[in-house]
Amino acid sequence: MRALEELFRQRHKVEHAISVNSATSGLIMAVGALGLGFGDEVIVSPYTMSACAMAPLIYGAIPVFADVELTTGSLSAEAVAGAITPRTRAILVVHQFGIPADMDGILDIARRHDLKIIEDCAQAWGASHRGRPVGTIGDIGVYSFNVNKTIQSGEGGLCTTRDAELAYRLQLLRNHAESVVGPAEYPNLTNMVGFNFRMTELQAAVACEQLRKLDALNEKRTELVDYLTQGIKSVAGFEPPPGRAECHSTYYIYPLRYLSERFRDVPRAEMIRAINAEGILFYQGYTRPLYRLPLFQRREAFKNGYPWSAPENREGHVSYAPGLCPNAETLYFQQMVINEHIRPPQRREDIDDIIAAIHKVTNGWER
Repeated sequence: MRALEELFRQRHKVEHAISVNSATSGLIMAVGALGLGFGDEVIVSPYTMSACAMAPLIYGAIPVFADVELTTGSLSAEAVAGAITPRTRAILVVHQFGIPADMDGILDIARRHDLKIIEDCAQAWGASHRGRPVGTIGDIGVYSFNVNKTIQSGEGGLCTTRDAELAYRLQLLRNHAESVVGPAEYPNLTNMVGFNFRMTELQAAVACEQLRKLDALNEKRTELVDYLTQGIKSVAGFEPPPGRAECHSTYYIYPLRYLSERFRDVPRAEMIRAINAEGILFYQGYTRPLYRLPLFQRREAFKNGYPWSAPENREGHVSYAPGLCPNAETLYFQQMVINEHIRPPQRREDIDDIIAAIHKVTNGWER
């Protein structure tokens, strides 16, 4: 584990790297290390993996959902600004699809309101914002070595921080909150109810080798993404991922917006069926907005309605109503189309098949 942490630390030029058994564990540890809990609110994306919204709940903090950008699926800085209340303590940013979020806007908001930032980089291995690796910009970054990620060790994760005390707290949380090498170095032990979140040495050994391959794997992904984007740019009803000018994106998957109004209002589901019939696997929607899950509709994560019913949280007025985040709902219910064939071992010849299928199916659909 130490070899992996050192390799990562040097590569990303960050002071502290803490290996864990999953990115989900890393998110939970990040919330704990920052001392978040009852009476606090954490702004999160509704259009991402459920662990992002569950992590605050573990400590009794309340997730507040802010809308995403329609073009990228990442948190909208404007929506984040509108979601801040006197109880807001942190923003959990997801670099969705490997496209870095609007960190300029989010950092500005965090500075003005004295908020902490957790970066979820599970899908963004090797991505950067203004030359800085994602995960090293906020207070704590979290990465995933899950089997589906750009590099993987079956399962596993890693946290990063530039703050020595946060690193120490993360290390404690990873290992039952036991200080096994001497007395606690810092007096603040809030949230130090620890877990067994350790990565195994075998996973770490695999992750080391994977990390050394990251640049080559990302280079291939970028090549395939650019080739696919070039091949379908003339198809008016598809909007390829735009990226961000000041960022380097490393696409986890290929997200397309399907604009049915440019395709004689052909329903997205019909388009998906037609392309899949050509042997090309496309998926629609990505993930249902998290606030529409029963957990949030019922406001009951734990017994007796906790944490919403806790005395410290009762004065909050958090909404989980349908329509809360219209962009996230538009992407899920109407526009988002996902393709996963932009990763090795796919080749340009395989991308040619995708391009041909899209042109064949949509020929004559444009208004």
